Amino acid sequence: MTTPVFSIITPMWKGAALVGATIDFVLAQTFTDWEMIIVDDCSPDDGAGAAVVQSYVEKDSRIKLIRATENRGSSGARNQAMEAAKGQYFAFLDRMTKYLATMKRHIDECSDESVAIFFSGYRRMDSTCSKVVLPDYACSGKKDFKKLLYHCPIFPSAAIVDTAKLKSPVFFREELKALRDDYVYWLDIMKQELCCLGNNDILVDYRMRDDSMTASKTKMIISQWMIYREILHFNILKSSFYLFSWGMNGLKKYRKL
Repeated sequence: MTTPVFSIITPMWKGAALVGATIDFVLAQTFTDWEMIIVDDCSPDDGAGAAVVQSYVEKDSRIKLIRATENRGSSGARNQAMEAAKGQYFAFLDRMTKYLATMKRHIDECSDESVAIFFSGYRRMDSTCSKVVLPDYACSGKKDFKKLLYHCPIFPSAAIVDTAKLKSPVFFREELKALRDDYVYWLDIMKQELCCLGNNDILVDYRMRDDSMTASKTKMIISQWMIYREILHFNILKSSFYLFSWGMNGLKKYRKL
């Protein structure tokens, strides 16, 4: 069996209503050399989501289902999928049919060996993905570890990780329980003297929940502070400086134009 180019990492929690559509988006990709690993994180749905996935597995060998024996949250489910993945490039989800093909072109065009994360822009849609909420967002160019301390432009569903560039494997920190775990994942990769590279193509949809602009922002501020203080071990002055810079960049990112 040949090794796929991309491993698409997909955690699932009570996903019976949505996982079929997610798989269909992947099946519609114009670039077809991939595997999709879906981890059912002990969903309390009597196996309904797993049954939907299994129906696809039986039709396409590129789709794989792992049923976790303990609930580890989205970070743990991603880690379990990454441990089983065979592809060089990890993708975390995609919604537009030319996503993999376009990202592979950007990867092939990059000769910088320090770039381990490639990411695109995205549309900012409502929770049903039927209406644009904010203008499309893209942040092109190369970003290093320090730049990510001020602002993180990477949306997980729009990111590809080149695992061949990693000096040692990097996994999501499960203790963060899905609160800024993706941000810390990028930072942990870039601690290995690696960088990320953005392009201006708008390739995925970001569903913005109704609470994403209000109550959840308070949680984001608290978790961002915790990252500076407890994960990166910055002192109070340094943490305050980066938190202020991060907040100002966030206001620019989410203002309506």
